[in-house]
Amino acid sequence: MILAVAPALPLQTAGKYVAGAYVVFLAIVLIYVAIVATRLARTERDLTELRRDVELRRQQAAGESGQDSERAREPVA
Repeated sequence: MILAVAPALPLQTAGKYVAGAYVVFLAIVLIYVAIVATRLARTERDLTELRRDVELRRQQAAGESGQDSERAREPVA
């Protein structure tokens, strides 16, 4: 009922509000995309660092197990 009683805005002034609403919506979408891109870059950087750490630990574990087996093969004097 209230909408039926409320007068419509003239087209000259309504266009400004519609354009303003599109600008605000576009700004919000761009800010959201920037936030998601920043988080994605941070996540990729963390994932790369974790992969590097895992590979280093695997190499250290392989080196330690290789040293143990060599020590077992050495004759004891």
